[in-house]
Amino acid sequence: MSQSEIVQRMSELQNEHRELDEIIKVLINSGEVDELKIKRLKKRKLLIKDMLICYENMLIPDIDA
Repeated sequence: MSQSEIVQRMSELQNEHRELDEIIKVLINSGEVDELKIKRLKKRKLLIKDMLICYENMLIPDIDA
């Protein structure tokens, strides 16, 4: 992947992460709490965060110590 592709993918993942956060807030604040759905959404959010860290590390050049 090129650097621009990584940055683009990171942007998409950040947007999805924000959207999931909003969806989770709405579900929690609504009267109909579906715990299983909320757990799945939170799990997806964590996966996205892990993916973002991976992509971030791809952008950081290796430095010999």
